[in-house]
Amino acid sequence: MARKAIISTKAVSPGPYSHGIDSKGLIFLSGQTPIDTDTGKIVDGDMKTQTLQCFKNLFNVLETAGLTSNDVQKVTVFLTDMNDFSVMNEMYKEQFTEPYPARTTIGVASLPLGAKIEIEMIARKN
Repeated sequence: MARKAIISTKAVSPGPYSHGIDSKGLIFLSGQTPIDTDTGKIVDGDMKTQTLQCFKNLFNVLETAGLTSNDVQKVTVFLTDMNDFSVMNEMYKEQFTEPYPARTTIGVASLPLGAKIEIEMIARKN
């Protein structure tokens, strides 16, 4: 089966990539920064606001694929400041139910457009 792009009109795509790819039932979601889909710019606000916007963008892609947060298997979070980990973690906890997806959090020097956070996911179609 060839890879199939999942397109979301609610997510912003500033570059040549798909928001998600369906590979035999595994859905690989591209990393999303906290871009406001109405303005095309990073949302103003603290880590809580930016984290929630990342999830909003990702869940729009999941919805387009016919999936929900319950289908997410793995999450990778990129933070420009690891001191923001606890705030991100609290917002993360509100997005999922137990058992939580596997997760990796990585500290990075910078992210596109000055974002403080970027999140990517892998989900599975049942």
